[in-house]
Amino acid sequence: MSIKVKDYMTKNVYTLKPDNTVKDAIELVRKTGHDSFPVVDDNMRVVGYISAVDLLDKSPETKIRDIMSRELYVARDFMDLRDAARVMFRTGHSKLPVVDEDNRLVGIISNADVIRSQIEKVDPDKVEKLKNTIEKVHGVRTVVRRGKVETARLIPTQSRIYADELKGRIHELKRGLAEPIVVIKKDSRYYLVDGHHRVVAAAKLGVKELDAYIIEVPEDIELGIEKLVRKKGLKSVRDIEIIEDVPHPLVEITFRNMG
Repeated sequence: MSIKVKDYMTKNVYTLKPDNTVKDAIELVRKTGHDSFPVVDDNMRVVGYISAVDLLDKSPETKIRDIMSRELYVARDFMDLRDAARVMFRTGHSKLPVVDEDNRLVGIISNADVIRSQIEKVDPDKVEKLKNTIEKVHGVRTVVRRGKVETARLIPTQSRIYADELKGRIHELKRGLAEPIVVIKKDSRYYLVDGHHRVVAAAKLGVKELDAYIIEVPEDIELGIEKLVRKKGLKSVRDIEIIEDVPHPLVEITFRNMG
């Protein structure tokens, strides 16, 4: 099943009107940190596009309609995300407005969204393997669903993480690129199986919920990870130790191979 633009597009889009001025656009750049915006009419139909480059050397009172680009590349929400990515690559655009059949703006898709889709797409296989393993070992049926979990409720199954990788996960979370975590839910407990760096990053950033693949198991079985967390005394994310000044094993191997 192909991934569609609508699955990853941003629906709340900052826009400008043709009667807005360069001054308005500059204020919007400062407010949002974005460098380009769709221009829409009163019916939310896309009539142009403006970028920070278009604002250079222009009078603050210049109307957006006088400097906006009218030759537009747009995406439709039902498009395959790969096709939208190819359009962005060929045209050099980092974003595409997403419009409906009446040319009304319904979202925007960016290079970051495409990257995020590639990061996230690997997880279903990992989750399916874990699900199958639990079912074979314990002879039970499990249920997998996608949802949000509160970071404060997570019980870690890993006692240490690496500071260098944590920095990368913090950067990803800030940009909305973090892949879903994987948890096992037994009664009211959530055991964190994959995503310890992401969860600690979320805690540091004050992010209270994360997207997750949730494997629900029956209450009448005892999982190996339950014995593990009891042995290590792990009860919450606060029990995870951050190892400083020691590179993640993958980084260490990479540098060794380059030597």
